[in-house]
Amino acid sequence: MTYETYIGLTRESLLEKLQTQVSQKRLKHMLGVEKASVYLAEINDYDAEKAGLAGLLHDYAKELSDEEFLALIDKYDLNPDLKNWGNEVWHGMVGIYKIQEDLGLTDKEILRAIEIHTVGSSHMTTLDKIVYVADYIEANRDFPGVDRAREIAEKSLDKAVAYETAHTVEHLAHLAVPIYPQTLETYNAYVDYLRED
Repeated sequence: MTYETYIGLTRESLLEKLQTQVSQKRLKHMLGVEKASVYLAEINDYDAEKAGLAGLLHDYAKELSDEEFLALIDKYDLNPDLKNWGNEVWHGMVGIYKIQEDLGLTDKEILRAIEIHTVGSSHMTTLDKIVYVADYIEANRDFPGVDRAREIAEKSLDKAVAYETAHTVEHLAHLAVPIYPQTLETYNAYVDYLRED
């Protein structure tokens, strides 16, 4: 697996850079998502290299400070409403600008998959679904329902997106925190897949 086509770096060089960008715990998760993304790509007849890179980079900006995110929102003239949210939304929606600055990544499909990997979208490509689901089911994850999510992902990416989004919405509602509107759009767009059996 080499990522030079997309970022001009070998996987080894990229991993060295990531060691300086994120904590070891975060990197372990990112490697897990890379592996899960490659697997999901293979069973869904998708480009494994592209999926692997998107999976590996999905949390590249996760450990930036709030100040850095707010500065990026201003710098790139992004929707000011983003300032009302936090890291969970920012590290994808805003983080892609940091990735472009640091790594020179220009592939629109990879950037889009990273951008929406926590909130989803009512219109998701195969790569979007792969990264969204891989982030949820990677081997280091351990929470009630994750085994069921893995089983579903083996059979249907659409159903896996529906299952994950429904559980995310339920979890956030239980915590009584605001839910990003795009997450609700994802739920509405995919929930019908949960009734198909």
